[in-house]
Amino acid sequence: MIEAAIPLWQVAATSEAAVSAKPATDFELTRAASEGDMTAFEELYSRHSRRVYSLCLRMTANTAEAEDLAQEVFIQLYRKVGSFRGESAFTTWLHRLTVNQVLMHFRRRGVKVEQPTDDGESPQQVVVGTENPSHMPVVDRIALDKAISQLPPGYRSVFVLHDVEGHEHEEVARLLGCSVGTSKSQLHKARIKLRMLLTTGKKSRRRLAAGTPAA
Repeated sequence: MIEAAIPLWQVAATSEAAVSAKPATDFELTRAASEGDMTAFEELYSRHSRRVYSLCLRMTANTAEAEDLAQEVFIQLYRKVGSFRGESAFTTWLHRLTVNQVLMHFRRRGVKVEQPTDDGESPQQVVVGTENPSHMPVVDRIALDKAISQLPPGYRSVFVLHDVEGHEHEEVARLLGCSVGTSKSQLHKARIKLRMLLTTGKKSRRRLAAGTPAA
């Protein structure tokens, strides 16, 4: 039995419906939001709020501050969304907006990125267990997150941007408004501090497991 051919107009209508059903791209949403479409802005918030909050939390190590800063980021996004031209990925643009907002917060609190010292050169060494945090045991990941939260804000910013977010020193320096040498120095000191914190924490857990009181 030969099936009846589908009329061309019906095929065209089906194709148009399929296209219209596709989710809008981030760029399309920013264009709509810049023209006052709150539904488009709410969709941007729904897609990216978790990522923004996570970055704020990693950089501040404070849930209340991270929540406030994430809200500030989206307030700034609402004001500046029209300036996004699509020359880079929206996530990259939003990432920079978020970092800048956190750094402004640090500056208001008087937190500064330190200048490098004579011993500030960064050797080729990495804190054990941080090469791929997603593959670390849960206990080690919790210990690492706790240790990162104990870093001074300047160290923590460089460590998160370089070792967690994967930025090169040139990009870190540009984001933080410092020299490449300062970025390397901060990262070197952050890794040393983390190594000390992780070693101390591991010894404490062993003492607790053995039932030995802390010295």
